[in-house]
Amino acid sequence: PPYISDTKNEGIPLGYKGTLHCEAVGMPIAKFEWYRDQRRILNKLNGVQIQNIGRVSMLTLFNVSEEDYGNYTCVAINKLGSANASIVLYDPVAVQDGKNGAPGGRASAGLLMTLCMQLLLTF
Repeated sequence: PPYISDTKNEGIPLGYKGTLHCEAVGMPIAKFEWYRDQRRILNKLNGVQIQNIGRVSMLTLFNVSEEDYGNYTCVAINKLGSANASIVLYDPVAVQDGKNGAPGGRASAGLLMTLCMQLLLTF
């Protein structure tokens, strides 16, 4: 059966082209399917292209929007079985700015403000 050997999350800024990669090892060579939120993604619909070359499948989004961020699932299938892997497409700018719960962002500033207020109120 297939075994998915190579996937990684991708940070692609808004408006850029982004590609998610999925590599599967198995004999016979696997066929690929991509899903987002339990829905199968079809090739050449909604600005998406799926390209399968041997053991690798690539899902390309040509103009990444807010709605594109999230969890994608790559499924590799052959007659002996199937395997799947999750890949997260995220906004690297939001992570750097401290959105999405990243360290050093608004959550840390709020905690610092709370601690300062408690310190002031004790005096």
